[in-house]
Amino acid sequence: MRLQKFIILDRDGVINFDSPEYIKSPEEWEPIPDSIKAIKTLTDNDFNIIVITNQSAINRGLMSYETFTRINMKMLDMVTRAGGSIHAILYCPHTPDETSTTRKPLPGMFLEAASRFNFDLKTTYAIGDSPRDIEAAKLAQCVPIAVRTGNGKKIEEYNKYKVKIFDDLNCAVEFITTK
Repeated sequence: MRLQKFIILDRDGVINFDSPEYIKSPEEWEPIPDSIKAIKTLTDNDFNIIVITNQSAINRGLMSYETFTRINMKMLDMVTRAGGSIHAILYCPHTPDETSTTRKPLPGMFLEAASRFNFDLKTTYAIGDSPRDIEAAKLAQCVPIAVRTGNGKKIEEYNKYKVKIFDDLNCAVEFITTK
């Protein structure tokens, strides 16, 4: 029996370009060059990809659940057309002011994914572009990896966790799949 492999990816700033005004429509969602290719490479290497993303624009009233779904459908369509697959998308709609155990930097979504899909977080890579992604991955006991896209420069400036940092998702995936 083949052991299942899982990997956790943040969305905004890792798969697609981020915006300080939030990604609020499918038209605003644009993939970072080679990120879709990286997801296909992970799929080709038998990884189950879990996207874990904070989406406070929902509770801020800047975007509806229906629009959030349409954004994700655009991403999933592009990934599927490229030959890749995303196993699941978990999101937290809470703002930083709301009480939440799932909003990163807390590990709630990571723990939920591991429980729901029965995998070991200690052997799971988690790729993020912001310090809160790395903190959540560390709290969940994942193997954190940072990318310089999105907010990645903040991780590089204050790399208190001493994580590996790559230029983008594609470079991080090359590292993971050639180990």
